[in-house]
Amino acid sequence: MKKQLTAAAVIALTWGSAAMADTATSGQGAAPAASPAVAKTVQRDANQQQSIEQGLKTGALTTKEASKLEREESKVEKTEAKDLKDGKLSAAERQQLNAEQNKVSRDIRKEKTNAQTANPAAASSEKMQADVQRNVNQQERIEQGVKSGELSNREVGKLEKGQAHEAKLEASAAVNGKVNSAEQKQIQTAQNEQGKAVHHEKHNADVK
Repeated sequence: MKKQLTAAAVIALTWGSAAMADTATSGQGAAPAASPAVAKTVQRDANQQQSIEQGLKTGALTTKEASKLEREESKVEKTEAKDLKDGKLSAAERQQLNAEQNKVSRDIRKEKTNAQTANPAAASSEKMQADVQRNVNQQERIEQGVKSGELSNREVGKLEKGQAHEAKLEASAAVNGKVNSAEQKQIQTAQNEQGKAVHHEKHNADVK
């Protein structure tokens, strides 16, 4: 009887060890989902882009003013990409990002409430509106990927690098207050590539 119990115990231990090994193996290579702090940062990016778009649509922002704000957005997103390269966001990095985003919010409000106004139906404004709307959409897709657990911090960092590139192109195109068809085509090409990158990062096997 004692021998039978001992044998049963050995079998149980063997199966238990195997199950633990399977669990560990299945988790290998899976990156942890992005943190709530990262989700909040991405949400602010989307909100600020939305505010710029709204300003263009109402005529509260000129194309040139939107260019200045997109340059600031590019800087914030570049900082996010750098901070998240190691998959972490420290307290000091969060504080710096918050300060940068607070400045963007103040500058958006300042540009929207100054004496300068624009015709939202002007060709350059409409081009800029369409480009900024895509920024909003892509930031919202990144935000959704963070909330669903499809994106890790590192993946968010990679995608924010792409967002920074887009915003920089928009800022450069509209720096003189005008956006021509060739400039918009260049921006749209970058946005198409970014759209593919967002889809890829959200549907790969890095987060489980």
